[in-house]
Amino acid sequence: MLKRTATGLAFATGCLIALGAMPGAQAQYYDRELVTNGPQVNTGDMGGSWAAHRNNIESRQYERLLQTNSGFRQARIRKECGPINDPKLHQDCIDSFGMVGSSMPPR
Repeated sequence: MLKRTATGLAFATGCLIALGAMPGAQAQYYDRELVTNGPQVNTGDMGGSWAAHRNNIESRQYERLLQTNSGFRQARIRKECGPINDPKLHQDCIDSFGMVGSSMPPR
């Protein structure tokens, strides 16, 4: 019994030490104003004109695949339109893949 009590006490002491070593919360309030560590930025968030240029290239590649690869087009229709339960909206989604009004010129 004494061994179990000593083990429990040692475990409780270890937990208290671990809790004491943890850093405090990052958000703090000063005069009713929330102060945090600022916005978090991912590498994809920075880019400027390079990111816009890359986006244009990828959009053209995607639209070209939709026009020229029926397997790719069918897979995208299943992925994007499949979850839509309303028959009218489902058909509208499928019709949107008809490439009418696309930014890609017809071949």
